[in-house]
Amino acid sequence: MKTKKGFLLSLIFILSLSMFLAACKGGGDSTEKGENEKGSDNPSEETGKAQMGGTITGAMDTAPAGVFNPIFYTDAYESNILSFTHESLVTQNEKLEFLPSLAKEWKFNDDQTEVTFTLQDNVKWHDGKPFTANDVVFTYKSIASPGYVEAGGVRTEYVEKLLGYEDFNSGKTDQFEGVVAQDEHTVTFKFSEPNVTALDNASFPIIPEHIFKDIPIKDMPKAGATLNAGEVIGTGPFKFTKMIEGEQYILEKNKDYWQGEPYLNQIVWKVVNQSVIVGMLETGELDFVADPNGFQPADYDSISALDNIEIIEQPKFGYQLMGFMVNHRTPEDVKAGVIKPENWVPNKKIADKRVRQAIAYAVDREGLIKALLHGRGAVINAPIATQFSAYDGEKPNQYKFNVEEAKKLLDEAGYVDKDNDGFREDPDGKKWVLTLNYPTGNELRMRSAPIIQEMLEAVGIKIDLRQPIEFSTYSDVLEKDSDDWDLYLLGWSLSSTDPDPSGLWGSKAAYNYGRWNNKESDELMKKAVQPPEAFDQAYRDQVYSDWQVLFQDDLPALILYAQNTLWGYNKRLQNVKPLPYSMYNDTHLWWVSSK
Repeated sequence: MKTKKGFLLSLIFILSLSMFLAACKGGGDSTEKGENEKGSDNPSEETGKAQMGGTITGAMDTAPAGVFNPIFYTDAYESNILSFTHESLVTQNEKLEFLPSLAKEWKFNDDQTEVTFTLQDNVKWHDGKPFTANDVVFTYKSIASPGYVEAGGVRTEYVEKLLGYEDFNSGKTDQFEGVVAQDEHTVTFKFSEPNVTALDNASFPIIPEHIFKDIPIKDMPKAGATLNAGEVIGTGPFKFTKMIEGEQYILEKNKDYWQGEPYLNQIVWKVVNQSVIVGMLETGELDFVADPNGFQPADYDSISALDNIEIIEQPKFGYQLMGFMVNHRTPEDVKAGVIKPENWVPNKKIADKRVRQAIAYAVDREGLIKALLHGRGAVINAPIATQFSAYDGEKPNQYKFNVEEAKKLLDEAGYVDKDNDGFREDPDGKKWVLTLNYPTGNELRMRSAPIIQEMLEAVGIKIDLRQPIEFSTYSDVLEKDSDDWDLYLLGWSLSSTDPDPSGLWGSKAAYNYGRWNNKESDELMKKAVQPPEAFDQAYRDQVYSDWQVLFQDDLPALILYAQNTLWGYNKRLQNVKPLPYSMYNDTHLWWVSSK
């Protein structure tokens, strides 16, 4: 979970959304399709002209959980499908500047409380119905609706700043003021106050009103148009038409795509183990491997030696973490699907922040990067992408590997080995064991878990290393807040649209799986987007610096590292123009040569 959003992700969950948003955004310069480039029976390869037709095959190391609706999906593997099928009003270019997509232009009012979008007038949904402003209203109204969170929705950060959100969400009114259709091709976003992140908030992928309008929000996650290939409807360049669940997912070109018929006929996703990706790239069984995990750093030399493969390496918009279950929701709140920090129960085993800080000192993160990433990554000390000016790599506590400091903090907190068995008891003299949980699929995470166990046990912390869980089950347990979890491994892909971390770390954020509840943190994140001061980027950067210092002190999670993205594609695939956050840019212009 893609991603503040992310989402995402690469729980890699990548939440998040962010991963989906990153994948959906197809900015940058596009190649125009000239008269001789498209429609010719046999365009000449020697002239580099694009050719119609062909199928390419991509790899995912984990099967999508199966929710193919932008407002309800939760993992980055589902995002791999949605990034080709759905689109947003705006996109981004290589400089992270906002560009038109489904909206061709926009205009703010004088006090920055409203932004009005003029939509493209030639866009159709995959079933041929016209795309209109009503679809935009419906998408945002659905996310703002009472029952959305209870149904499993986690994207409320997109709507919380909209005018009248609280009254509409609470059921005090049935009138939605936040997004208004002026006519079929004009839509206005209205905010309760001047909004620094207005374009970010308006960047959510749009779903079709005519498909979902008669489905109650509580039933939408189980609807056929959410779950079934052939029923999922978007505006994107490819249609999701077939699948063998857990094995293969097929996308076919949208011939009526508003930016022009795609060159490729088909994109096929195969679920394959990371260990066989190198061989499949070499034989041509795979044409590309990219989001969310790419290929493994250990395979870099082998893949770089392949004459048929082009490698893309750049800093990742995201990070891997070891989270602390600081609090747990009550069973009643879990059953009701609500997030109420006032009801949370502290996890006594790691409630003392000195324990969490000791764990941070005990983990040799540089060692993990050297051993697992072969140096292709970096330690980061805050959950903000390093590509943003808001990232502070100096002031937050660096937690450099220091076994003695870890032991000292544990001693001070009263966790000492009283029975001389090599492991510490809690301050009451009782047995103290921390559980460490992780999912299957991502080899780096799976290899990290036993190494981290050894590092923590070296300072006297007994670790119950659980058996890895299939990812869709793992994410479900995280969302439902298992009360016997203490430590968990996860990855987030972050949104490229804004550094605001509240979607992952706000006390009421659905993705705040560790249930971190820190009032000062919430206040700082709110301050960072509070107008008018927050329109000054230097001001925002300073507030986020203060927040990052706080995060590293209270430490709801240990950010392990930000690895480099390692993507690869067969050189027969042409016109690949990666962006800083995704390889999936202007995919309707991808084409394959016959060589």
